[in-house]
Amino acid sequence: MQLKIMPKKKRLSAGRVPLILFLCQMISALEVPLDLVQPPTITQQSPKDYIIDPRENIVIQCEAKGKPPPSFSWTRNGTHFDIDKDPLVTMKTGSGTLIINIMSEGKAETYEGVYQCTARNERGAAISNNIVIRPSRSPLWTKEKLEPMILQNGQPLVLPCRPPIGLPPAIIFWMDNSFQRLPQSERVSQGLNGDLYFSNVLPEDTREDYICYARFNHTQTIQQKQPISVKVISVDELNDTLAANLSDTEFYSAKSSRERPPTFLTPEGNASRKEELRGNVLSLECIAEGLPTPIIYWIKEDGILPVNRTFYQNFKKTLQITHVSEADSGNYQCIAKNPLGAIHHTISVTVKAAPYWIVAPQNLVLSPGEDGSLICRANGNPKPRISWLTNGVPIEIAPDDPSRKIDGDTIIFSNVQERSSAVYQCNASNEYGYLLANAFVNVLAEPPRILTSANTLYQVIANRPALLDCAFFGSPLPTIEWFKGAKGRALHEDIYILHENGTLEIPVAQKDSTGTYTCVARNKLGMAKNEVHLEIKDPTRIIKQPEYAIVQRGSTVSFECKVKHDHTLIPTVMWLKDNGELPSDERFTVDKDHLVVTDVDDRDGGTYTCVANTTLDKVSASAVLSVVDVPNPPIDLELTNQLDKSVQLTWTPGDDNNSPITKFIIEYEDTMHEAGLWHHQAEVSGTQTTAQLKLSPYVNYSFRVTAVNNIGQSLPSEASEQYFTKAAEPDKNPTEVEGLGSEPDNLVITWKPLNGFESNGPGLQYKVSWRQKDGDDEWTSVLVANVSKYIVSGTPTFVPYLIKVQALNDVGFAPEPAEVMGHSGEDLPMVAPGNVHVNVINSTLAEVHWDPVPLKSIRGLLQGYRIYYWKAQSSSRRDKRHIEKKILTFQGNKTHGMLPGLEPFSHYALNVRVVNGKGEGPASPDRVFHTPEGVPSAPSSLKIMNPSLDSLTLEWDPPSHPNGILTEYTLKYQPINSTHELGPLLDLKIPANKTRWILKDLNFSTRYKFYFYAHTSAGPGSHITEEAITTMDAAMASRQVDIATQGWFIGLMCAVALLILILLIVCFIRRNKGGKYPVKEKEDAHADPEIQPMKEDDGTFGEYRSFESDAEDHKPLKKGSRTPSDRTVKKEDSDDSLVDYGEGVNGQFNEDGSFIGQYSGKKEKEPAEGNESSEAPSPVNAMNSFV
Repeated sequence: MQLKIMPKKKRLSAGRVPLILFLCQMISALEVPLDLVQPPTITQQSPKDYIIDPRENIVIQCEAKGKPPPSFSWTRNGTHFDIDKDPLVTMKTGSGTLIINIMSEGKAETYEGVYQCTARNERGAAISNNIVIRPSRSPLWTKEKLEPMILQNGQPLVLPCRPPIGLPPAIIFWMDNSFQRLPQSERVSQGLNGDLYFSNVLPEDTREDYICYARFNHTQTIQQKQPISVKVISVDELNDTLAANLSDTEFYSAKSSRERPPTFLTPEGNASRKEELRGNVLSLECIAEGLPTPIIYWIKEDGILPVNRTFYQNFKKTLQITHVSEADSGNYQCIAKNPLGAIHHTISVTVKAAPYWIVAPQNLVLSPGEDGSLICRANGNPKPRISWLTNGVPIEIAPDDPSRKIDGDTIIFSNVQERSSAVYQCNASNEYGYLLANAFVNVLAEPPRILTSANTLYQVIANRPALLDCAFFGSPLPTIEWFKGAKGRALHEDIYILHENGTLEIPVAQKDSTGTYTCVARNKLGMAKNEVHLEIKDPTRIIKQPEYAIVQRGSTVSFECKVKHDHTLIPTVMWLKDNGELPSDERFTVDKDHLVVTDVDDRDGGTYTCVANTTLDKVSASAVLSVVDVPNPPIDLELTNQLDKSVQLTWTPGDDNNSPITKFIIEYEDTMHEAGLWHHQAEVSGTQTTAQLKLSPYVNYSFRVTAVNNIGQSLPSEASEQYFTKAAEPDKNPTEVEGLGSEPDNLVITWKPLNGFESNGPGLQYKVSWRQKDGDDEWTSVLVANVSKYIVSGTPTFVPYLIKVQALNDVGFAPEPAEVMGHSGEDLPMVAPGNVHVNVINSTLAEVHWDPVPLKSIRGLLQGYRIYYWKAQSSSRRDKRHIEKKILTFQGNKTHGMLPGLEPFSHYALNVRVVNGKGEGPASPDRVFHTPEGVPSAPSSLKIMNPSLDSLTLEWDPPSHPNGILTEYTLKYQPINSTHELGPLLDLKIPANKTRWILKDLNFSTRYKFYFYAHTSAGPGSHITEEAITTMDAAMASRQVDIATQGWFIGLMCAVALLILILLIVCFIRRNKGGKYPVKEKEDAHADPEIQPMKEDDGTFGEYRSFESDAEDHKPLKKGSRTPSDRTVKKEDSDDSLVDYGEGVNGQFNEDGSFIGQYSGKKEKEPAEGNESSEAPSPVNAMNSFV
């Protein structure tokens, strides 16, 4: 009976590869239980090549298991090693491990050699590998005298290291006296042999402390070579040095320092060979010298370099291929190239192989009478030789066993018996190494046993594979069956996968897979079973994943990670940055669902991963944080191609801080004319690093560059070197040239001078030229210094001149300037406008006409005509008043204009003057005109006093603006009843000389509304309104008192008060809801009766508009109130205004002199009779109405 388990062919998919690996591990771990008799098995041993530290005790490991427990013995260099005879050597109890105590006495070198361990019991013997013991070595450098090296600039150089041979080999590096690593580059680098190679030397290579160090890791020691001195000098210095020091210096090489094509420093020649073992790292090296420094390239002839296993080291001078195999053999070519040529070297690579397993022999458990085999199959280059041993003895000289037969790499067993038990060793070896494997044959007869613990609980995430273990043992090999539930049938492979190691696989576990499963093992000697339990859990999911974020430096970013999981599992959520732990920084805070990073800086950029773990599964989600900011300033500004009027600026961009640079801004400073002031020069795209700049002559330029990205603008770069351009003649003339006289006999020529940047050279001056425009005079010219004004004296008054101003400097003149027309100085006009007359249009508006003055008499540029007018005296009162003159200016050559805003019934005077740039001319003779009468304003006040049963006394003040002679007053009045309705309208004419009037025949205890007007011959003016109440008689008052003392009356009044309160509350609620109320009657009662027809006609004045206006307009007037109604009391003011006509005091008109805007008068309509509502009556009036 054979127990060796060979997997059946099963349905596989790429997603199940990890599962198959797990099952393979389970199969290889299937072992004979230790309580059963079995041959020894080596479980632990020291490495084949064992380098020890000579300062510590030597420990050679050898551990084994078996039943009965094995005994151990050792050989050293092929002969028995008697540990009892050496007091420094002991063996651990229950183990074969040797401990050699060399720390107290003895030397490690004494115990160098080849050791092998044997573990033996009654069923056989297992042996270890040959263990080679060697102590590590870290020898010192041999002392040598190193002469200084003197080289010409540009020559190649190799500084030899030649470290002492240690065990294991030392790690080489070059440093200086300060233990600082020497910088390496494409020009200077260290070879695989430890030498330091210079493709060409530069003056900065001069130093006296080139030191090669060798680090021996095993002994933790570092050895150093004597410092090497190198001096790099020019040709002239070299000749002088050789002449003076030839006796005690070494001159390194004699090659020319001129530019040269590459040649190889290592390896030598055009071709070389390299051999490497399979599985190792193949390292190929090419280092070349030349000037300029060569660049190294690698290719493989007739093939390509493996993509995932090829790496370049040492600035591409070293090619490395990891895990090489025979397929990597071939020719590799390195190419060194510089502008003067190229050279190549071919390295022929051969990959050899120490033996490696194809099929290693496995332990074999058989029952008596069964057949089996051991297979030992290996490969290598060259092909290894296979040899067999049994119990550590070559099988050829071992005791014969009739049950076995050797067939090359296979031993075949048939009809085995208990005596066939033994340990077999397979040895596969070639010149590069060997493999040794132990495999036992154990003949047993055992009933089945289940090795998996009973009632094991398996918890699996839904929709994933479930693996239920049933480790078993038996001889012969038992058969395995699985059942689900207490009375379930055997599970078959249509849904389940049954592995030969006993494992039951459910490929996609679902919720209904939950339950109890039973594993049953049977062979001819018996049966065993075991129950396990399966629970299916919901998968852990990240339902809200962190999102990609772009933030500016210094801001705050938050990542969210919400996890949903099975309620029986407890998840742990952790955050990673770039697959490592979060920085230990208080700026990083983690709560239940969020990671918050405050004050973000550049180091915080990267990938942030939220990892949710349970005991069964693990999910993660990642987001990238990009930290952006304004760019860093450009660096390394350089000026090239320096010409008279252009230069090329080159720079190196700074870090764009994760936001691409969109443009560069170039600025310049003129340190000679405007030091410290930077001007815009040009802008280029963010992909450019050079700019061709146009320059001006005679400027000491410095440039700086600013980078711009979507976040903002960088700080400016450091200023470039200064560049001073040559002087040249000016290429432009002054601007803003003007010619205007400040006096009647001069011409002031002004201009905007050139700045220092525009001067183009030293000695900036101006050539000022002028001549009369309308004459044949020659140009008159003067040279002036760098000023902005020149005055020409003795000119005629207001004569046109042609002017030009030309710039010049010490180099020459600017281009011919353009001519500009100007005028000499102006004088005051000599003539006043004539034929001035006035046309009065109405009581507030008049039109003035005049004849223009001759142009020659203006003696300057005509700006317009100016009217002075004033009110002389009142036509009605004829008294003297303070004269206030008003002015209106009419621009241009106007001959008429309008005077608005005049007062009616007034006496005015005016005159007209012509205006030029110098001032006003003489005034025309005064013209007097009168304005006709207008309607008066409302009376200034209206008082109602002395109320009685049937009369009221009215007192008033005349209108403040009568606008004529008052002819009479009109009083209109009407009663208001208890329902706020207006009674019939009555009117009364009162003589103009009266200011008091007693109105009789009125009703007692009645409210009246009064409208009071003044009249002139032009008609009635606006009115003033007032209300008043007549009193009650004594009988009525007594009756009222009697009624007021009655109980029924008091009760009725309380009911009315309550009803009114309820109505007020309802109105207040409706008002707050924005509704409209039936208050038209109340408004009509208070409205001016003159407006009533308008309300009736168009219906636009009856709707309630606002709470505030209603509250103000409809408050009952107190007795004797003299406050006019807002709707009725208006003063009659003229609609004309100077502001509407002109420029403040100086009004403006159309070209024809007509007034701009509408001009019209306004007055209220007369009161009309009507039965309309008014304000609520007084309490007394209400009482009378009720009675």
